[in-house]
Amino acid sequence: MIAWRAEAGFSLAELLASTALMSVLMAATLTVLVAGQESYGLGAARIDAQQSARIALERMTRELREAGYDPTGIGLPAVVVAEPTRVAFQRDLNGNGVLDPTRERVTYLLRGSVLRREAGAGAQPIIEGVRSLALTYFDRAGAETTEPARVTSIRIRLDVGRAGPGALMETQVSLRNDRQ
Repeated sequence: MIAWRAEAGFSLAELLASTALMSVLMAATLTVLVAGQESYGLGAARIDAQQSARIALERMTRELREAGYDPTGIGLPAVVVAEPTRVAFQRDLNGNGVLDPTRERVTYLLRGSVLRREAGAGAQPIIEGVRSLALTYFDRAGAETTEPARVTSIRIRLDVGRAGPGALMETQVSLRNDRQ
């Protein structure tokens, strides 16, 4: 009589079944991980777009509020160019009655996907990834105008973002120093 000894171990079928099950679990885990990384990337891009738009709007707003500053009273026009994607304005910051084109006359414009600020030394980039810039000008009565001499407030609409989600921000700036 031969006694069979019980051997500990797994059969080939058991190993194949456990390998297949482990592969399915790993594939599901990898899918969840990839989806999480994509979601993180989209969220980071949206935050970057929002921060860029805030920086640009804050700077434009601060400078536009100074437009027309004229302590000498010589009748300095605030806005000199009022176009849908470009605004040029001036202010006599040092109060000498003479405009310094490198510091006291500023133009904001969109060139390609870059919002630029020009103040005599070439158009310097403010932010990149701008999808659109829309400037709407209003007179004292609140009616839209394209005449620079009648502008008393400006609505700035800025859409920033590269691929995917972005940030659309809008603000309206009242010129503090208009003389109408």
